[in-house]
Amino acid sequence: MKSTFDIAVFDGDGIGPEIMKPTIDLLERVAQQNQFQLRFDVVPAGAGHFSRTGESLPSRSLDVARDADAILLSAMGLPAVRYPDGTEISPQIELRKELDLFAGVRPVTLAPGQATPLKLPPDRRIDFVLVRESTEGLFWSQGKGEVTQDEARETLVITRETSEKLFRFAFNLAQRRRQSGRGRGHVTCVDKANVFRAFAFFRGLFDAEADRHSELTADHVYVDAMTLWMVQKPWLLDVLVTENMFGDILSDLGAALMGGLGIAPSADIGENHAVFQPCHGSAPDIAGQGTANPIAMILSAAMMLEWLGQTHDAPKVEQAGESLRQAVESAMASGQALTRDLGGEATTEQAGAAVAKLLDGVAA
Repeated sequence: MKSTFDIAVFDGDGIGPEIMKPTIDLLERVAQQNQFQLRFDVVPAGAGHFSRTGESLPSRSLDVARDADAILLSAMGLPAVRYPDGTEISPQIELRKELDLFAGVRPVTLAPGQATPLKLPPDRRIDFVLVRESTEGLFWSQGKGEVTQDEARETLVITRETSEKLFRFAFNLAQRRRQSGRGRGHVTCVDKANVFRAFAFFRGLFDAEADRHSELTADHVYVDAMTLWMVQKPWLLDVLVTENMFGDILSDLGAALMGGLGIAPSADIGENHAVFQPCHGSAPDIAGQGTANPIAMILSAAMMLEWLGQTHDAPKVEQAGESLRQAVESAMASGQALTRDLGGEATTEQAGAAVAKLLDGVAA
């Protein structure tokens, strides 16, 4: 059984290094508690690196990422640093395309005691996952758009090969969630098939995969209707699967249901590689102040451990991820890990320390 894992670490821009530090400390702590080893290789990328060198993702950094067991990536990008075409520096998107990370996983979970802008019935809970295709869709034309004096065009691309992989991933995820008691084994295709032929094609591929899973249930919802469902009845949702741009928008709505981007983790997963990073940006306006919320970064690391455990048949590693997630939820419920964006007063360091204290309790 594999017990040592190589992790490529990208510290990122703005608050990126500040939220990565407590995350690495917690990973080392939980690895020691569960008797496995994580070896971290910190490599450069991002807007800051681009402004100094002219490279956003150096070839060595990509090579380290490709050879690693998993990739931990902090917040990337700076609004004032852009490519010549005016778009922001985004190595995270480059990694998705280079490593074929087609499944963007965005959990939307409301832990006991966690604040939400919704008025939920007392017997309802929020625990669903948005699976966003991460390499195609409207993002396919990144850097390839056509702009003239009078018009601009971007091309949406949906392929059979990538969509079939995406749908297999979504149905397998629904199966695992049902087996663990976290979901009912239901997958919803979110599209706009009533207007666009590309989404009718997308839906047809989804239906073909659904036919292979008689033990699960499936349906379709138009993306505009889904924005209503996510607010009005989120407790009915289990696994949602959608196109890249739709997923980009819906994932932020999901973060709002949880209380904000500061506690929204994510993963981009392919057949051979996976990147784990917070959903939020680099917040350069508060960089260096010690007030950044590290929770989304820490929860992304917990997702990394769970994925490593499942991928390498390493139950201790998967349990470590669960322990880290439980410690985060307990620290938030107690109020000890609530930073300024969540209405609390904890600093970045104090939030990490609160999770570490409760992590020791979970391990005990």
